[in-house]
Amino acid sequence: MKKTDVLVVGGSATGLVAAMTAKSNYPGKKVTVVRKEEKVMIPCGIPYIFGTVENSGNNILPDGGLINLGVEIIVDEVLEIDAAGRKAVTKNSGEIIYDKLIIGTGSTPAVPKWLKGTDLENVFTIPKDKVYLDNLQSALGELKKVVVIGAGFIGVEVSDELNKIGKDVTLIEILPNILGATFDDEFAAEAQAILTSRGVRTITGCGVKEIIGKGRVEKVGLQNGDVLDADAVILALGYLPNTKLAEGMGLALNEFGFIKADQYRRTNIPGVFAAGDCAEKVDFATGKLSRIMLASTACTEARTAGLNLYELNTFSVFKGTVGIYSTCIGDTAFGVAGLIEKNAVSEGFKVITGSFTGVNRHPGKIQDAHKEMVKLIISEQSGVILGGEVLGGKCAGELTNAMGIAIQNNMTVYDLVMMQIGTQPLLTASPAGYPLIKAAEAAVAKLHNKK
Repeated sequence: MKKTDVLVVGGSATGLVAAMTAKSNYPGKKVTVVRKEEKVMIPCGIPYIFGTVENSGNNILPDGGLINLGVEIIVDEVLEIDAAGRKAVTKNSGEIIYDKLIIGTGSTPAVPKWLKGTDLENVFTIPKDKVYLDNLQSALGELKKVVVIGAGFIGVEVSDELNKIGKDVTLIEILPNILGATFDDEFAAEAQAILTSRGVRTITGCGVKEIIGKGRVEKVGLQNGDVLDADAVILALGYLPNTKLAEGMGLALNEFGFIKADQYRRTNIPGVFAAGDCAEKVDFATGKLSRIMLASTACTEARTAGLNLYELNTFSVFKGTVGIYSTCIGDTAFGVAGLIEKNAVSEGFKVITGSFTGVNRHPGKIQDAHKEMVKLIISEQSGVILGGEVLGGKCAGELTNAMGIAIQNNMTVYDLVMMQIGTQPLLTASPAGYPLIKAAEAAVAKLHNKK
């Protein structure tokens, strides 16, 4: 039997950050991580193992930070937890007695029960499992025609990577555009045009009826009656919270199946915290339950849990997920933070938008200059920034993060108009035409015209 002060179950981004935060802030406590995987994948890097980084071995989340802090790592599986006795039973290492527990068991790929043929050979998902992904990469070796179902971030990125290595890729999405659940139409349409120009066939506005084959995949039938030849199918239809262990120990779940957790990440059982994909979160703008699963959000939740284990820190609370995403198709990056226009309107906000298209370098003749388009979604009543979208070069990821900070701090469009920036020709847009500020100016002009 082992004893520890803090037990963290799960070793991906949530487990790593939770354990490091706990040990850093409570150095006198023994912190133990139990995870199934010998080597843990960098979650957001998984699509890139098929092309850009070549293999899963180049996408490993390092253990050095945990080891240097003195966190104990146990590669094993927790089978059950006795919440009353504060005891975890593992598959191979016996029992572990703990004082505080952080559940970070993550999520698993969604496989719809209604979709016929998902059990055929060469039908795959994209889990955070190195062994599975290695087998997937090996299986794809000689296969040519790959159909990817679902054009969210994972589906788009995997499609682009497989196209890079010469696969004949078809991406299917039931919405009118790829990335259509996350971006407004003008951004999603451009993303689709770029991906198509790179060689990925996209079929949108049409769902999949069934996967067809005798033993292994042969074809994919669409709801419009079309049938596609396929050597392999990759399901990229989202993820479900992994809460089997949580249910077994009596943790309360919300209506979407996530572990209920408050702003400090406390669950209904004293001493037990939950963070990451398995844990409940609400939308920052609306206060409604959210299904968002992001490594960046998981890390914020993990820090919150680790900081609040033994005393509540009022500055360390998770007030809701802003929802900050970004991706890159070729040399063009797409980012979004907060509510997009169509979602803000559907939620009942009265909004105005401000948009500006410029260049991310000055002058625009600099070699890596790229068009940069920014759109801000503003509350007409208060001027508060509800969301923002950006299309640009690879620096657009950090611009997306800047918009996220503005949203999280309830900044108004007037704050952006007056923001002080540092600019440099090789690094940023011109101070006279900085797209974020110019988009804010456009929004302010609309607000003034409403008066």
